[in-house]
Amino acid sequence: MKFKEKYIQISMVIITLVMTILRFLLNEKGRVTPDGIRFMRSAHVFPEIDNTITPLGYIFSIKFFTFFGLDEFWSSKLVGIFSFLLIIFIAKKTNFYLREAIITCSLFGFVSIFAATFSETLTLFSVFILLFVAHSIIEEKFTNKKALLYLSLTLILTFNIRYSALFIIGGTGLFGLIRLKKNYGKTFIFSAIIAAFYIVFYKFFFIDLFNKNYVGDFLEIGLKPTSLLLIEFAQGLATSFNPFVHISNPGGGIINLGIYGIGLMNILVIIFLFVRKKLSETEKFFVTIGVSGIICSFLIQYFYSTDPLGYRLLSPFTFPIWLVYFKKLFEIFEKKIYLIGALSLVTGFTFTWLSKANYLKNRAEISDYLKAENLDKVPLKFYIKDFEDLEKVQISELIGTVNSDIDFTFKAQDTLKKTTLTPYKVLQKIKLDKNKYQ
Repeated sequence: MKFKEKYIQISMVIITLVMTILRFLLNEKGRVTPDGIRFMRSAHVFPEIDNTITPLGYIFSIKFFTFFGLDEFWSSKLVGIFSFLLIIFIAKKTNFYLREAIITCSLFGFVSIFAATFSETLTLFSVFILLFVAHSIIEEKFTNKKALLYLSLTLILTFNIRYSALFIIGGTGLFGLIRLKKNYGKTFIFSAIIAAFYIVFYKFFFIDLFNKNYVGDFLEIGLKPTSLLLIEFAQGLATSFNPFVHISNPGGGIINLGIYGIGLMNILVIIFLFVRKKLSETEKFFVTIGVSGIICSFLIQYFYSTDPLGYRLLSPFTFPIWLVYFKKLFEIFEKKIYLIGALSLVTGFTFTWLSKANYLKNRAEISDYLKAENLDKVPLKFYIKDFEDLEKVQISELIGTVNSDIDFTFKAQDTLKKTTLTPYKVLQKIKLDKNKYQ
């Protein structure tokens, strides 16, 4: 029985890896967003600090792989692939949520994250390390100073990859307060306090040093009405907990009812199982940081400008909930649960194939164009009027995968410069293989 399950797990890991690679190759721009351009540009110009919008952890990881001769684009893809493989390796080596990690990482939404140039790829790996360290403390495998050191360092590491780790730090402290009478309760509280002190230190000695106006520029009151935030929150949760489809049709339509409906039903099943089946102390920690992180992600929108909540932004907090959920499902249905991961991979492959475009062909076209114009190794600007014009923004994203030293400009006069590109300048000389299903 165990022998057969081992081969199921190996097969799923291999298929998930292949699917991750196909996810960015069968895409017109290699799954890069404006955020991805910023990450690659920051890695390209480092040690110059060009912004403090995100911490340096993910940028460092991209920069590391460039030392082996890769450009920033391929380095970012290796970070995603290694993040996935390291989660599975650690789960296997420590016998810690291996089955659950394999299934969770095979879900189409998480495959899309590992395939993209997102800091969430590395964040998921650091969150898994945090979950293991917390589990070891709860099980008293790490105690006293060692427990305090490991948990504090893991929280700080996660924050240095993504600022939303602040919510995980808060959730860790909250769990410690709830479990104050337990031996490990104080460890969680003091670790959260140490991490909080680090954040204060980080603010004064990094953010303020390079961007004194950061907090003032990004903290705004009443950006969106509560009615809109609640709708976006419900949609984000529904797609985040849909195991098969993690995005909805922006144009609306009846298909969205099915997508949101599956996600909502799954959330209700999760709540039912978590209430009906007793949670271990470790599982309670997972759920605490997951739920608190989701709630804080919603509340922060009243003060901080973010994209609408979706599978990507919520992934560090849904990840531990998925792990507990699959553990409970395995207890009931055993190996049959691998079918969920298999169906998700099939759905993802079908979606990717139907909406495919040839990234490698597009990259070659852009590369030839930039070389012909002597723009492949110089800082570039890309002129757009509105970030909402996705078709034009995607051209800049594709250019950024070849020359990562690119930034946006909204000044029409900049278009007179040779190093400022526009959609018209590019498309009058090359033809791109485009994705039909935007």
